Amino acid sequence: MNAADHLLGKDALARHGGRPALICAERSLSYAELAAETARAANALRALGVRPGERVLLLLRDTPEFVAAWLGAVHAGAVAIGLNTKLSVDDYRYLLVDSGARLLIAEDALLAVLGPLAAQLASEKRLAASAAWRQALRAAAPQAAFHPAQPQDPAFWLYSSGTTGRPKGIVHAHRDVLAAGQAQREVLGLGPGDRVFATSKLFFAYALETGMLGPLALGATTILHPDWADVDRIRAIVARHAPTAVFSVPTFYRRLLALSPDRLSPFRKVRHCVSAGERLPQSVFEGWRAATGREILSIYGMSETFCVIMMTPPGSAGALRSGKPISGVQARLLGDDGNEVAIGVPGVLWVRHPALSAGYANRPEATREQFRDGWFCTKDIFVRDAQGHYAHQGRSDELVKVAGQWVQPGDLEEAVLGLDAVAEAACVPGTDDDGFERLALFVAARGADAGAAVAAAGRACEEKLPRHKQPKWILPIAALPRTATGKVQRFKLRELLAQERGRKA
Repeated sequence: MNAADHLLGKDALARHGGRPALICAERSLSYAELAAETARAANALRALGVRPGERVLLLLRDTPEFVAAWLGAVHAGAVAIGLNTKLSVDDYRYLLVDSGARLLIAEDALLAVLGPLAAQLASEKRLAASAAWRQALRAAAPQAAFHPAQPQDPAFWLYSSGTTGRPKGIVHAHRDVLAAGQAQREVLGLGPGDRVFATSKLFFAYALETGMLGPLALGATTILHPDWADVDRIRAIVARHAPTAVFSVPTFYRRLLALSPDRLSPFRKVRHCVSAGERLPQSVFEGWRAATGREILSIYGMSETFCVIMMTPPGSAGALRSGKPISGVQARLLGDDGNEVAIGVPGVLWVRHPALSAGYANRPEATREQFRDGWFCTKDIFVRDAQGHYAHQGRSDELVKVAGQWVQPGDLEEAVLGLDAVAEAACVPGTDDDGFERLALFVAARGADAGAAVAAAGRACEEKLPRHKQPKWILPIAALPRTATGKVQRFKLRELLAQERGRKA
């Protein structure tokens, strides 16, 4: 079973061959044209010496070339790994070593960040820059037999976002692609003829499923944007291509809300607006509904499952609701004693999922810790209500005990995110002079007045939170450090807090 065959083989082309698969700026590719480009990429990889099972890194923008190269690697039995295009040379060096990659395909415009590493890879015949890759594609035939992969054979890796340290390679098999698009079909009713647009990048699991593999599995059309999301450009794409569904993150919805009501008008025609990747603030949920008349539906998933775990059905959305598990997904909430908790009681989420990873590459201890008997420990805390809706409460490894009571940092963030003076906020634990754990709240001002943001946050915390939840320190920050997928890098905030405390010691 080859995943590329599932998406672009004879059966898929018989149903969708003439339909548009990809739209990118002025370019449009049908399913049949994408299948031919994918076969060329598979043949080009074989000509460059890539063998089944070997890893292929893709340092490419989100274009049809990325899609064809990614699917071409899977077609040839190799392992596709999309790379964040905003990393440092040290990060790329780490990923090359960790993955043991046979080949890096890279756009010329992105080679500069590699510095001397590019020359080293070229000397080792492990680099295919733009000219070499396109030459290999031109010489390749547009037909090829799919590698006869077994369902459990690796097809692609996803690297974790690195919110707590070095990214981990998450191994996914060919069979995992069978689940792609399930939530889009079951919950949103998407199918042939619909257009889908994800603002996140395709190296991110959320976008890889909802903005590439899911639409392809459904016979829908994916709208691609090569560059990083910019409010004006994303608005223009939505106005021009009228997607049925838009998949984005809370931070970007907040940025869009800065537009005037008339400029937000294209989003009123979008049938489904979906959010994932981080907690959706109530202020953003309500502001979006007021500005566009559309609710923001929440998705919860992880790179370890690749596909959606749960989603809020239309008409039942709320900022605090993460959704209901989709069909085929088993979920349970466990307490500290390892037993399932009652309705309304917080517990750590464990899941069984059709697309669950086999584990982490080169990380046997981490694999044993979180993957057990077909279940995966997400380390996320949820509460389930009587209707079966799950509400995300935060990470189990982020809870802080203050004055003998557990505190979720997200409660502090929620208390200040609706303030006019505060653009964004994040909370992390720190140790005070007496050795007790306390909370630090970092706030970024909406405008230039950092002092006003800090003062407003302090008043809001005093008014809305019990004493044990109030932060000991409120610190200004120009912008929260985030991964390329938009998640807050809390370990960097803890480092900043330590530095600040050290300066005042």
